[in-house]
Amino acid sequence: MSKVMEDAAAQLATVLRDGMTVAVGGFGLCGIPTDLITIVRDSGVKGLTVASNNLGVDGKGLGLLLENGQIAKVLSSYVGENKLFMQQYIDGQLEVEFVPQGTLAERMRAGGSGIPAFYTPTGYGTPIAEGKPTAEFDGRTYVLERAITADVALVHAHTADHYGNLRYRLAARNFNPMAAMCGEVTFAEAEHLVEPGGIDPDDVHTPGVHVHHLMQATAAKDIEQRTVRPRPQQPEPDPQQSPTQEVA
Repeated sequence: MSKVMEDAAAQLATVLRDGMTVAVGGFGLCGIPTDLITIVRDSGVKGLTVASNNLGVDGKGLGLLLENGQIAKVLSSYVGENKLFMQQYIDGQLEVEFVPQGTLAERMRAGGSGIPAFYTPTGYGTPIAEGKPTAEFDGRTYVLERAITADVALVHAHTADHYGNLRYRLAARNFNPMAAMCGEVTFAEAEHLVEPGGIDPDDVHTPGVHVHHLMQATAAKDIEQRTVRPRPQQPEPDPQQSPTQEVA
């Protein structure tokens, strides 16, 4: 059965509600589900708890929900480049639970795997571990971290087939596979939609069993920080060289 939505906004609106937890893939502006985030913004739901690596930048990505006053709590690894996020955190207007990146990824993965909690050494002896149970294994102290399960997950893929199998591209994969796993209902947007069989089974990054609804991505990509390499210096042509003569 095809999971492609004819009206993504209407379908997503049926599950959105105030106070819900939303897991969102992406890292800054890389691999973020822009179209789905825009639908959430336009829905007007408020009091959201958002689990995502960070909140994008001002006016883009999850920054749209922040500016619209729709986010009450954030589980993220850092404030990032969003000035409003930083200001609201400093002013105490936004509840923030900082989570180390690896721990955040594993908390999402655990939520999607039916694992309620796990021990990790990361964060022990820091404010991250305050109030959390600890245990010692083989002479080392570990912190107990709870899994993240979200009411809704929003992810972005490069290619998807109609069954919801997803393939990401390069660094845009980032937190998307884990976010897709931990959602009770997962909505995915993809740049390219292909027929069933259009993705080789060995190239599937997120199996369709984790994806409930799928839409065509239409929003233009934003680049957070443009970084380029200097162009390699090309050798000057030898005027004595014949155009057809091979260069050793």
